[in-house]
Amino acid sequence: MDDPTPRHSVPLLTDQNEDSPVSFFRKAWEEIKMVWYIAGPSILTSIFQYSLAFITQTWVGHIGTLELAAFSFQNLLIAGLSYGIMMGMGSALETLCGQAYGAGKLRMLGIYLQRSWVILLGTAIPLTLISVFATPILLLLGQTRDIAELAGTYSLWMIPQLYMYALNFPMQRFLQAQSKVIPLAWMSFGVLAVHVPLSWFCVGKWGLVGAAASLNFSWVLVVILQYGYIVSGSCKDSWHGFSWSAFTDLLSFLWLSLASAVML
Repeated sequence: MDDPTPRHSVPLLTDQNEDSPVSFFRKAWEEIKMVWYIAGPSILTSIFQYSLAFITQTWVGHIGTLELAAFSFQNLLIAGLSYGIMMGMGSALETLCGQAYGAGKLRMLGIYLQRSWVILLGTAIPLTLISVFATPILLLLGQTRDIAELAGTYSLWMIPQLYMYALNFPMQRFLQAQSKVIPLAWMSFGVLAVHVPLSWFCVGKWGLVGAAASLNFSWVLVVILQYGYIVSGSCKDSWHGFSWSAFTDLLSFLWLSLASAVML
């Protein structure tokens, strides 16, 4: 006759210490720290990069009201529109790179980065037309001719910044997907530290021309530092150089990028 007594006993109640308030708050604190480890440097990166134009605008305000108005309209309408579109389209990499990284397909991160570059650089071409025709656009919006003409001229000087946006945002998402957020924050802080005195000197010396020169230089520096970090070996598992695969499946990538821009 079988022994009815079970050979292995399983406790019906778990350790009460695991469900205690102290344990709950300890676990919650650990989760919060993990989130802020990623989110904190990412927030700082955005603040540092956004501050580039803000600092320059502060110096331009010392030149005159006409120059300040022209800078403000270009920064808010022309550059602001381009910034939003580029950042939104670049955010498609958050999904794709996150999935590839989680699946262990690290090589695909580099392919996705290059595809995003192709898409965003292509998008920058029609956006360039907004800068080219900024003066008539501002006139249609009801701005005075002197402000519209000066803002239009300044928009032409700021065209290089648009293409730096197209390179910058994909690299940001590429690095963030790999949790390489602290180097991003340090690079952005370093550029801002250089930009403050550089912008002060250039604006004081050459006015709006100096403002455009300092901003373009700083955004080029952002791109150079990020690209240098990627190819330096810090992303050796995800970056294997340029590939023709970047030019495949571009249509679906374009639709995903546009959807990301709309959602943002």
